Amino acid sequence: MAQILLFHHAQGLTSGIREFANRLRHAGHIVHVPDLYEGRVFDDLDKGVAYAQEIGFDSIIERGIKAAEGLPRELVFSGFSIGVLPAQKLAQTRAGAIGALFFHSCVPYSEFGPAWPNGVRGQIHGMDRDKLFVDEGDLNAAQAIVETTEEVELFLYPGEKHLFADNSLASYDEGAAALLTKRVLGFLNELG
Repeated sequence: MAQILLFHHAQGLTSGIREFANRLRHAGHIVHVPDLYEGRVFDDLDKGVAYAQEIGFDSIIERGIKAAEGLPRELVFSGFSIGVLPAQKLAQTRAGAIGALFFHSCVPYSEFGPAWPNGVRGQIHGMDRDKLFVDEGDLNAAQAIVETTEEVELFLYPGEKHLFADNSLASYDEGAAALLTKRVLGFLNELG
């Protein structure tokens, strides 16, 4: 059993994020899912990103760090898209981190430290033609992490959808999401 701190994407804490967390719970894991948007949910990705820009990415990271306070040290930090920002910061800087799961996004490890931390295993998942993942540098950042450590794996799925693992959105891809979930559960079972 692993304990996971799961951060939502730019559209907010959708029913699809809650459903994903429940799948992990049904597999025996403890999942904490804070609402970084204080109840706001957006029906459009651009509106959600605009809100994130309005409150500031640093604020999102700080809200994520605050959500980790009081939780056990041995956590897996996980995030969807914009939620990768606090997840990656915590995975790289919080003592006791045991794992990282990044969906649809990744930033250069140099944003949060000189190297990927020893002992922190991880997975990064994205679609191979997702413009937000490929064209904005996330894929390059993910590949750089994988090249510097054997503890992190990169999984690319065929397609161009960004938030393909959230079943409440039009971008949902059932086949890719099922494979992602299977890989995530395998990873968590190895950790737990």
